[in-house]
Amino acid sequence: MGRPAVSLFLSDPHEVARRIVEHTGGRVVLGLPLGLGKAPHVANALFEMARDDPAVSLSIFTALTLEPPPLGSELERRFLEPVFARTMGGYPEFAYAAAQRAGDMPPNIEVNEFFFQAGSRLDTEAAQRSYISVNYTHAMRCLIDQGVNVIAQIVARRGDRFSLSCNTDMTLDLLVARDAGKADFLLVGQVNDELPFMTGTAELPADRFAMILDSEETRFPLFGPPKQPIGMAQHAIGMHVASLVPDGGSLQIGIGEIGDAVADALIRRHRGPERFASILADLTTGMRLHAEATPFEQGLYAPTEMLVDGFLELLRAGILKREVEGAVLHGGFFVGPRSFYAALREMDEDTRRRIHMRGISWINALYGDEQAKRAARVDARFVNSAMMVTLLGATVSDGLEDGRVVSGVGGQYNFVAQALELEGARSIITLPATRLHKGELRSNIVWSYGHETIPRHLRDIVVTEYGIADLRGMSDERVIQRLVAIADSRFQDELMDAAREAGKLAADWMPDEIHRNNVPDRLQSALPGTEFSPYPFGTDFTAVEQRLLPALQFLSEVAHRPTALAGLMARGIAVTDLRAEETEALERMGLADPRGVRERSYRALVLGALRAKD
Repeated sequence: MGRPAVSLFLSDPHEVARRIVEHTGGRVVLGLPLGLGKAPHVANALFEMARDDPAVSLSIFTALTLEPPPLGSELERRFLEPVFARTMGGYPEFAYAAAQRAGDMPPNIEVNEFFFQAGSRLDTEAAQRSYISVNYTHAMRCLIDQGVNVIAQIVARRGDRFSLSCNTDMTLDLLVARDAGKADFLLVGQVNDELPFMTGTAELPADRFAMILDSEETRFPLFGPPKQPIGMAQHAIGMHVASLVPDGGSLQIGIGEIGDAVADALIRRHRGPERFASILADLTTGMRLHAEATPFEQGLYAPTEMLVDGFLELLRAGILKREVEGAVLHGGFFVGPRSFYAALREMDEDTRRRIHMRGISWINALYGDEQAKRAARVDARFVNSAMMVTLLGATVSDGLEDGRVVSGVGGQYNFVAQALELEGARSIITLPATRLHKGELRSNIVWSYGHETIPRHLRDIVVTEYGIADLRGMSDERVIQRLVAIADSRFQDELMDAAREAGKLAADWMPDEIHRNNVPDRLQSALPGTEFSPYPFGTDFTAVEQRLLPALQFLSEVAHRPTALAGLMARGIAVTDLRAEETEALERMGLADPRGVRERSYRALVLGALRAKD
C-alpha cells in the first residue's frame, strides 16, 4: 500500500475518510484502540461512507467501545440520565455500535471486538457472533493477520509534537511492526485538547502520522464514567489485599470498586499502620499469609496494563515512588472519571514524566528485555477481579457457560502467568463471596462452571471479603478446604456436599468454627462505617445523589420480590411528615409533585426505600 511520507493536517473528517478509501482502494481494515483512544469522527465518517457506498468494504477491529450503559427502569432513568449528562455528555456515539445494537449493520461492514464493556453486549447477537477471544498481548497479531491498513486514534498536541496519551498499548507495538516491515498501515490522529500530553515513548513527531484531524468542530469531552460506591465487602477485600503487598514491591490493579478499595487500604496502612493492623486483626480469620502492615519506606513500582486514578492517589500519598528507568509507573492505557484526566493534565511536568505509557507487550509480558523486567518487577502483586471461582481454583472472569461473553480475557491471563514465572510474585484474584441475581442470593464460589478464563492449574491466591486463600502448590482437597473457608457460610454446606460427592473432600472434614460465621454482619462490626467511606477518592455524585443511591440500589435488589415491594410502597404512602433531605431527593427524581398513578407509585417506592435505608 505504501505510507505517505508526510502528514496532512485536515479539519473535515469526511475528507479524511475519502482519502483513506482512496488510498486503500476501498478495502478498509480499521483498527481502533481499546477504550478511550478511538478517533470517533474518523470512525463515523468511514462508517457513513461505507454505508452509502456498498463498493467500500469496512472491517473494524477494536475493543471496549465506551458507551453509557443502557437504562432499565423509569426510576433508573430519572436518576442516571443527569449523572451521565455530567460525566459522559458530549462524547460522540459510535455509528458502528448503534448499528450493531439495532441489528442494522450493512453487509459490507463488519465489526470485531476482543473486549466488551462489562455486560454491554450480552444480548447483542451480532457482537456475540463477531467476538474474538484473544489475550491482550496477542490482539496485535490478529490485527496484522486481518490486514489492518488504518489505525485511527485520538492524540494530544503540543506544537509540532503529538502524544498517543491514553493508548500507547497496541499502537506502539504496531508501529514497531510497521518499521520492521511486518505491517503496513496509515496512522491517523484526531486531536483532543482534553487529553494529557504524556511524554516518553508516547510522544511522536508529526511525520509518524499519515493524516491528523484537527478542528474545533471535532473536539469533544472525554468519556468519564462516575465512580461507583465502595461497599463493605469491597473494603474488606481491599484490606486483605493491602496486607499482601510488600514494601519495595510491584503492583498492578484494575478499574472498579475493588481497585479503589485496594488503593484506599494501602494508604490506610501507610498513614496509620497500627490502626490498619488492628482492623485487619478484627477482620482476619484463620488461614492467611504473613500480613504486611508497615508503612512504605521504599515504596512501590507499578507495571500495570491500566493506569487507573487509584495510582494517582498512591503517588500523592508517597507510596508509588520506587523508580524503574525513571518511572514509578509503566502503563498501557487509561480511562477514568473526567477529574482523573484533569489531574493528569494539570500535574507538574516533573511528576507526569515519572508516568511512562508503553506498548502492551512491554507491560503484559516478560519476553522482550526479560532480564530488565525481572529485575524491575520485584515481589510483584498482580490484582485482578473475577466473577466466580470454582472450588478447584479455576477463575471465571469474562463469560457465561452458555458461551455469551460478558467482557473479555484482556490481560488477566498475562498477569496470572507472569506471577507464576517471576520470582517472589503472586497473582491475586478478588471477588465478593456472593451476588444478587434477580433478587436471589448466589455464591460466587461454585463447585464447577461451564466456562473458565484462568484454568485451575494456574491457581494462586483468591481473596473474598472473608479472607485469603493461598492455593499455590496445594492439593485439590486443600484448595477446596481453603476456598470453603472464605466462602459465604450460607453456601458452605452445599459446596462441601458437591466436593464430597465427587470424592474430592473427606467425609469428616469441616471448616473451623470461626469460618462458619462468614456473613455480612461480621464485616459491619470489623469495619467501622465512620472510617470507611463509599467514596474515599471523591465522586461525581452530588450529596443528594449519594443519599439516593443506596435507596435505589435497595429497590433494585427487591424488585423481584412483590411482597417486599408492596411493603416499601405502603411505607412510603404512610409518610406524611417529609424531612428536608427527602424533599430534596424527590425533587432530584422529578417526583416532588407527582402526576398520575405511576408517578405517585414511584414517589412512594422512593420514600419507602429512603426510610428503609435510614
